[in-house]
Amino acid sequence: MSFPSIAFVASEHPRANEAMERLIKRYAAVAPERADIIVALGGDGFMLETLHRYMSRNVPIFGMNRGSVGFLMNTFSEDDLIERVTKAEPIGLNPLRMTATDIRGDKHEALAINEVSLLRETRFAAKLTIEIDGIVRMPEMICDGVLVSTPAGSTAYNVSLNGPILPLGAHVLALTPISVFRPRQWRGAILPHEVTVGVKVLSPDERPVSAVADYTEVRDVVQVSICEDRSIVLTLLFDPEHNLEERVIKEQFLL
Repeated sequence: MSFPSIAFVASEHPRANEAMERLIKRYAAVAPERADIIVALGGDGFMLETLHRYMSRNVPIFGMNRGSVGFLMNTFSEDDLIERVTKAEPIGLNPLRMTATDIRGDKHEALAINEVSLLRETRFAAKLTIEIDGIVRMPEMICDGVLVSTPAGSTAYNVSLNGPILPLGAHVLALTPISVFRPRQWRGAILPHEVTVGVKVLSPDERPVSAVADYTEVRDVVQVSICEDRSIVLTLLFDPEHNLEERVIKEQFLL
């Protein structure tokens, strides 16, 4: 019986590095460029970094929590790792593609697994126009910003803004305002995942705005386009009893 080849990567946290050293001694490890499965040791932030770093390899990633939050990670254990990764359930994720044009006319592209957010840069509130598939749905929103979240990212920054938690496989995105002043009481929208969200910055010289795709930031944007990139599928592996779908459901009942 053949077993998958495994690579180990770890965050800079001492707990993660110590765990990686022990696992490499215990299991036959290969380089990430040659592995069938990558085991990531750290927290959710490191999982996002790992997904971005090895995106072109299209290799499944099994995370084990050696960080703080660990929503995207499995429980850490050094035992029975081969059996765990072999029995793990895969979850496929499509990232968001952000195309941002800055005040100089330069275009920037980046991918986001959690969310794309637009944020005011100064003490002045941002003034934004929201378009869905080229149709203006909100001519002017005065706010600190706005974000578009994937289902996987809906439990992160999005939920801290009282945005909706989205079940995986629901084929929707969350559009959530950040400290909206006008229109008052607007809580955001749930959109079909096929749409393209366009955001235009009004008065970008006086009210500058930055755009952030996960951890890639573009300053002084004037226009941002956000859509799901279904040509890219990222695969996360989860223990059957703690799969990501179950975690998303449980998150909605936390008090």
